[in-house]
Amino acid sequence: MTCSSDATTLYCAAVRRKWYLFVAFLVLLAGLMIFSMAAGVYDLSVLKIIRTLLGWEAGPAHIVVWSVRLPRLAAALAAGWGLALSGVAMQSLLKNPLASPFTLGVSHGAAFGAAFAIVVLGAGQVQLGALRTSSTALVSLHKIYLVTLCAFLGAMITTVIILFLARVKKMAPEAIILAGVALSSLFVSGTILIQYFASEVELAAVVFWTFGDVSRTNWQEIGVMSLVALGGTLYFFRHRWNLNALAAGEDTAKGLGVEVERIRLWGMFTAALVASLVVSFLGVIAFLGLLAPHIARRLVGVDHRLVIPHACLIGAILLVLADTTGRLLVGSGTLPVGVLTSFMGAPLFLYLLAGSKTR
Repeated sequence: MTCSSDATTLYCAAVRRKWYLFVAFLVLLAGLMIFSMAAGVYDLSVLKIIRTLLGWEAGPAHIVVWSVRLPRLAAALAAGWGLALSGVAMQSLLKNPLASPFTLGVSHGAAFGAAFAIVVLGAGQVQLGALRTSSTALVSLHKIYLVTLCAFLGAMITTVIILFLARVKKMAPEAIILAGVALSSLFVSGTILIQYFASEVELAAVVFWTFGDVSRTNWQEIGVMSLVALGGTLYFFRHRWNLNALAAGEDTAKGLGVEVERIRLWGMFTAALVASLVVSFLGVIAFLGLLAPHIARRLVGVDHRLVIPHACLIGAILLVLADTTGRLLVGSGTLPVGVLTSFMGAPLFLYLLAGSKTR
């Protein structure tokens, strides 16, 4: 767009200011990443971190950076980005501000699948050796890939049901949210039933998994999460104008040539796929997919050219901040990141609702 007239000049200036904000968030995230790798029980200077990343430092610093802090930092970045992206997409496609992987039952479906693997398929066991965190000193998940697979299948079953209701039963977007709440209740009840018949060790393993922990992944899983989140970002950014049209209403979007049903079907599937992978690898991280899009919209408006990158960046910042705070508060990384995101998210979300001028 060329900024020739006064109106377009003002518009271009406003857009530039919002991209300046994006750059400011990038700087904030970079500083937070450095602080996250430096702070902890084993203190590291910025110079030592740089030397370690370049391969010039060996010993304890190399182990702490490459085996502990950098993997969990990368996992937090990929997971925060992916959950925020899923939240933006679901809220836009369903035209409902309450839509998110958590409220649509995707997270609860994954939790049910993980509980099924741990208790019914025997993927939980007592661990007597030394582990990364004290919270896993008694229980470990010795068939972690079985748990991850079942969690992913549970999340995708929820997605298939939601898509079936939207595509075949022609349910309205508002009704889909209610269906997600009903599915959440169903899977929570199923998880509780499984826990009732579990042993103490299996029960502890289920509870540990549902906490949400960014330190339980490896580089291969981080790579999968990152690639899927990147693919989802490219998909939704490619359809940013279709999402903008949907925001004006289905009739308006159809009048502009948007294939509403097709965009909604494949968009929901893509968003759920990204969220399912994150939850199956890391456990339940509540509120992030609901909160980050609202912060982004309050800062940059409803244009998806701006909302998508800003929300994803905010999601990454929030999860890195939550994980770093958990490590500093407890000292061993045992404070569940899912609990911290809820504690951070609930008051801020209530503030956003109280300050909103919309109905």
